[in-house]
Amino acid sequence: MKLLITGDLVVNQAYNVNRISDEIRVLFKQSDYSIVNLEAPVTHNSSKIIKTGPHLKSNKKSTLDVLKYLNIDAVTLANNHILDYDEKGVIDTLTFCNENKIQTVGAGKSIEEAAKTLFISTPKGKIAIVNFAENEWASATNTTAGANPMNIIDNVTQIKEARKMADFVFLIIHGGHEYYNLPSPRMQKQYRFYAEQGADIVIGHHTHCISGNEVYNGVPIYYSLGNFLFTSANSYEDWYLGFVLEIEINNDQITTNLHPIKQQKQDFALSLLNNDEKDSMLNRAIDYNKII
Repeated sequence: MKLLITGDLVVNQAYNVNRISDEIRVLFKQSDYSIVNLEAPVTHNSSKIIKTGPHLKSNKKSTLDVLKYLNIDAVTLANNHILDYDEKGVIDTLTFCNENKIQTVGAGKSIEEAAKTLFISTPKGKIAIVNFAENEWASATNTTAGANPMNIIDNVTQIKEARKMADFVFLIIHGGHEYYNLPSPRMQKQYRFYAEQGADIVIGHHTHCISGNEVYNGVPIYYSLGNFLFTSANSYEDWYLGFVLEIEINNDQITTNLHPIKQQKQDFALSLLNNDEKDSMLNRAIDYNKII
């Protein structure tokens, strides 16, 4: 049983899937289940919430083209941009995914709905996907739509409930310090705590750059996968680099593998790295691991 999990996907302009390399398409085709973080709402709503930073919106056609081209099964929606275009943007995104048979986790019309765990039945057992995001501007409430927020007590309750119902618990967190390649001491302590509470693997994104990983009490923790495909120009070089995380379940054991990827600055063409470039990315991760 092989699963792929990626960092941020934002396709906010017309994009031809021919810009995605055959190697990446084959990688996803060979996966049994694939998850990306859909960071920009898919909506035509023009009403923006009041916040700092950019408001992101997906190009509906091109986003669907990419999701279908790569056979994406589910999207995580707990992130700091899902509410950029107000509650309608959240609801439109949920509708878009439902209409196109793409499963969702991490956002909803209320906090109760946003905090629901996604369960996947597989030949290797039931997998629970738990997804939440650090609190910025997008958190759901009892009466308003948005993302499943980071709240240690609620998060641990969700992990423990998922543990009772599933053979494996995958925890995906949107959080961390943007443009910084290492987790803060608080992040490391918190992610390790989630591992102690029943997560079988902890995976992070949000920082727009790659980070390192560790194995804590037998639980792999990946602090940031970086961007996957983000069609906005940026002066930060790491913006264009990322990891696709491959998870294999065999005999009740989880093994992992990182696939380094790169976007081209001119047209956001996406490809797997090979040879020296691949080795350089993996060696960078090893250096971060030593610090972590």
